[in-house]
Amino acid sequence: MERETIRDAAIRLTMMPRDTNAHGTVFGGVILSYIDVAGGVEAVRHTKHERFVTVAMNEVIFHEPVFIGDLVSFYATTLKVGRTSITIHVEVEAERFGNKGQVVRVTSADLIFVAINEKREKVVIGV
Repeated sequence: MERETIRDAAIRLTMMPRDTNAHGTVFGGVILSYIDVAGGVEAVRHTKHERFVTVAMNEVIFHEPVFIGDLVSFYATTLKVGRTSITIHVEVEAERFGNKGQVVRVTSADLIFVAINEKREKVVIGV
């Protein structure tokens, strides 16, 4: 994938040595946690509701490994808004600085969030 114009990523960060697993690549759990955060950012941006909890992370696909030094961008898109829930798709891309700035899709996932209030009770989105 060629480098495109910079899109509005929910999160963008450089992977560090502390993020690696025993195989020298970035631990999948690190990527999953950032996917969750990116999805939450999109849910709030899209609905203006302030509190969501993750209830499902579906169809997670690790397409390519992520390496130390990769600039990783998490792009989130709203797929569906229900009465109390929102479904978000997250695409993760890594810019490989050691490979002339090549950008590759590394992970994708669909997440479902539910709107809650201060008492952690499910509520209608926007209320």
